[in-house]
Amino acid sequence: MQLIGLTGGIASGKSTIASRLAELGAVVVDADRIAREVVEPGTPALAEIERTFGASVIAADGSLDRPALGAIVFGDPEALQKLNGITHPAVLAASTARFEAAAAADPAAIVVYDVPLLVESANEYPFDLVVVAHADAATRIDRLVRLRGMDRAEAERRIGSQASDEERLAVADVVIDTDGALERTREQVDELWEGLRA
Repeated sequence: MQLIGLTGGIASGKSTIASRLAELGAVVVDADRIAREVVEPGTPALAEIERTFGASVIAADGSLDRPALGAIVFGDPEALQKLNGITHPAVLAASTARFEAAAAADPAAIVVYDVPLLVESANEYPFDLVVVAHADAATRIDRLVRLRGMDRAEAERRIGSQASDEERLAVADVVIDTDGALERTREQVDELWEGLRA
């Protein structure tokens, strides 16, 4: 099995790359999806979040009240560290289980771990390759405003709160330039896939 880390900033085209790799036959494991699953009602992580931050972070239906939790942890590094101490081990365990299941189903599987915060988080995976989706900040701001309806100041704030391009590019084994046409991005992904299969 090959384990590929795929990362990129918000609106960098990472999802486009992950979708294309899945079409080509990769097993894509989505860190964001797992992060939502590990705090669903009835999970140990959600119970621990309630114990740590109080009942005010639980919605009437028993689910996590993300805005209420966000109001507590964003801007408070100590609270955010406590939250990460609860969620990161749960995400790590669930992700590892998916990698192992993929390897058991096909020992030659190419598993792509789609992880937006690869640079920001203490990464504990032995990746065979790290792929970075890269588009310049102006392109990403334009995509957030045009495609997601975000106002410009919020788009700039979101991009500014993530790892810098330099930090991301420093960990890259492969960079896929997503600044250009969609077809050019797909061509680069196809070339990557051929290299992984070789």
